[in-house]
Amino acid sequence: MSKKDKEEHLYILDEIERNPSISQRNLAKKANISLGAVNYALNKLIDKGLVKTKNFINSDNKFGYLYVLTPKGISEKAKLARNFLTIKYKEYQKINKILGDQNKHDT
Repeated sequence: MSKKDKEEHLYILDEIERNPSISQRNLAKKANISLGAVNYALNKLIDKGLVKTKNFINSDNKFGYLYVLTPKGISEKAKLARNFLTIKYKEYQKINKILGDQNKHDT
């Protein structure tokens, strides 16, 4: 799985955990990715057993879904978050080192 896919999956898992009734369209808007990409990612997450769906009828009498993280999904979300933070911390350290080296040369 690519870095981009991991970040999208983490974002989707996080949003689902906060708002199980979120629509795919709203997920796409919030994540700034296409509706098709959200649908594809959700189907992958469902196939992996990380998310399950439940049908419901909202107040407008349209079918919708409730997305629920499974215990495996909660565990995977934690793993993805840990990896994401590790990568971002390493990036921060590299930038900090570059800036520190630049400051040494400026003085």
